[in-house]
Formats: sequence, structure tokens, C-alpha cells
Amino acid sequence: MDQFKVTGDRYFCENVDLTKLAKIEGTPAYVYSKSMLRAHCENLLAAFKSYPTQACFAVKALSNLSVLREIFACGLGADLVSGGELERALMAGAPSDKIVFSGVGKQVHEIKRALEANIMMFNIESPYELDMIAQLAESSGKTAAISIRVNPNIDAQTNAKITTGLYSTKFGLAEGDLPELFEAIRRRPSLKLIGLGCHIGSQMLDLNPLRDAARQMAKLCHSVRQLGFDLKHLNMGGGLGIRYRNEDPPSVSDYAAALIKEVKPTGLSLIIEPGRSLVGNIGVLLTRVINVKKTPDRHFVVVDAAMNDLVRPTLYESYHSIENVADNLTTGVPSLCDIVGPICESGDYLGKDRMIPLPSPGDLLMVRGCGAYAASMASQYNSRPRAPELLVSGTNYQVARKRESLQSLWAEELANLD
Repeated sequence: MDQFKVTGDRYFCENVDLTKLAKIEGTPAYVYSKSMLRAHCENLLAAFKSYPTQACFAVKALSNLSVLREIFACGLGADLVSGGELERALMAGAPSDKIVFSGVGKQVHEIKRALEANIMMFNIESPYELDMIAQLAESSGKTAAISIRVNPNIDAQTNAKITTGLYSTKFGLAEGDLPELFEAIRRRPSLKLIGLGCHIGSQMLDLNPLRDAARQMAKLCHSVRQLGFDLKHLNMGGGLGIRYRNEDPPSVSDYAAALIKEVKPTGLSLIIEPGRSLVGNIGVLLTRVINVKKTPDRHFVVVDAAMNDLVRPTLYESYHSIENVADNLTTGVPSLCDIVGPICESGDYLGKDRMIPLPSPGDLLMVRGCGAYAASMASQYNSRPRAPELLVSGTNYQVARKRESLQSLWAEELANLD
């Protein structure tokens, strides 16, 4: 259930007035609903309860420790792609035996730390990485549990920049490369192959490519077991889409049914790596209008949030719904507007070509769908402090990460000045 709702003439997150929240904490600011987060986690786990499944949250989607703690408390594990994400997951309470370490560029210090933490497994994405993990595991007297990430060359029918299952991307290994890899694994007693996996893309709105990938992976698992490898898991990644505008994403129950149908004949446990589908719509970005500028072509609504706070529209040409928190955008004649930030880039926009009644300077706006890949991708470009993250629960909220100060931006540089 959406917890961002209008009561009277104002928007609330759960039972917290967003107008009052913005006055106290300032703007821009990310606001998350704890009850939505919990409901999404519970609904996901319930959808897969009929089959042995471990859900590992994609930490890159939203890496705030307070949010991660809630997710791991619900029983999810962690899907990681860096040593920093490993430390965040451990600090937030992720059980080490529910941690999967993926990524094409794992470094020596990251692998050593993951071995020390006794994670569930590494997702192998290259022969070089296989050798490196084998050597490091051997030198530390450990056996590294591994899974091979396969690139099935299946188009997820999503944005090209978040498609990961084609040969034209950097991810995974082609099926034709596997026989040589299997022989390398046999020669390395410090490695134990326990699974195969794939991840074909993000923001998927059609389950058919995922079904095809699961079917292909199930067949491959059968062949690999015949070679004598004792597989335990089949990892089908994440990527389930959400509604940003007028999309009609599959339900979590349909998603579960599609995967379970293809994986069940293998008898292997299923691993999924949800990210956006859990947190995408639990968060909004609050921003205040600075001014409205008219040109011969259109109006530019200049706000205090920018591409450093939400890079998705610039990076992916993505759409985010933008609403007036005081609900007064419903009056007036719609005008062609771009909602833009103060950063010195033409690509600095939150929304383009919107037909909306003109807001006024000082109006508070809400950018929807900012729970995933918003705060986690934020930067300090133009020497802009990163916005705070606020986690709402009922009538209360906590500052999950405070707003950065200007002084913090250059604190580490001062000592190096002459």
C-alpha cells in the first residue's frame, strides 16, 4: 500500500506531514517509508514460500545502514559488488552465510575480507577471477564456495544501460567458455562449485525473457551435475520492474510463479537478488522551487535538488513523477515545463517536457520513485553537500543519514594545503 498520500491539502508519508518535515530538515531530502519497506519484503518472501528460496537484497540499490537493517531483519541476505557494500551488509546485520559477492572487478583486498567473513559464495565472472580467488583461498587455508555467473545472451527488453545478459555487456561468462572453467575448478581444491547463476537486466516489465533465461539455466544445471559437480543453488538474479509512470510491472506472485516453475525440476534451491522492486517506491525526494524562468520555448522550474541528488533522468533518460506537496498544481493552466536543478549542466534535470500548472517560488515538490538508485548514486558535484535520508515510521521519523555540511566537503583537503 502506498504510504505517500494526500490528507486534506497536504501530502503525508505514513503519518508524518511532508511540509512540516521539510521545514524541520530542509530540502533537498530523501524520505523513506518503513512500513512500505517491510510490506514489500514480507510480500516477496510470502510469494516464494512454496519453494526453497533465499532472497539477497542488491545493496547497490539503497545502501543506507538503517534501511539495510530493516531488510536483513526480515530474513533477507545481501547481494554485493564491492568491499564497501560487504562492510555495510555486515554492519547492518546480514548473516555472512546469506551473502553473495558478485561483480566483474573484485580486488584482492575485497576477496580476502570476504573469505575472512565466510560469505555464502562468490559469483565468478572471469577465468582470471577464478584463479585469483583460488590462490587467495589456498593461501588462507580456506575453501571458497563459488557460483559461475553465466551470460545467457538474452535481451531483457529494458534500458540498454541496465541490460546485463547479452554478449555485448561485460557481465558473466558465455556457455561455450564453461568447459575450460570446469577443468580449472577440478584442479583447484580450494574451490567448491555450488551453483550457477545469471542476471539479465533491471527494471524488467516482461517475464518472458526471465522465463527463457531460467529454462536455459535449468538445462545447463542438469548438464553440469552430470559432470560430477554437486550443485546446490541456481541464482536467477533480480531485475523485477516497478511503476514510475504508467508501466504495468508483473506482480511479485507472478514473478515467483514464473521462476519456481522453471527451477523446481532441478531440485536446486533458488537465489534471487531483488533491489529496485523492494525499495524503489518506498522513497521520494523532497525539493523546493527556487524560481520559474520563462524562455521562448518553455518554462524552467528551477529547484534546489539536482542531478547530483538524482542522476537517473540524466543517465538513463528515466521518468519520475513530480508532484506539488501542497497539492496546488491541480489548479491553473498547464504549461510546458522542465524541472531542473542549479547545476551547471544542460543535462541537470529531474523532469522534461511536463505539462503542468506553474508552481511558485517556495513551493515544495515531491519526486516519486527515489528509493532505488537515488541516494546510493548521489555525488557532491558542484560542491553540493549530499541530502539527508529520513526514515519514517508511523508518526515519527529518524535521520538515517544527516545532511552533509559544506565544511565536510573539504575537511580531508585542508591538511594538504600549503
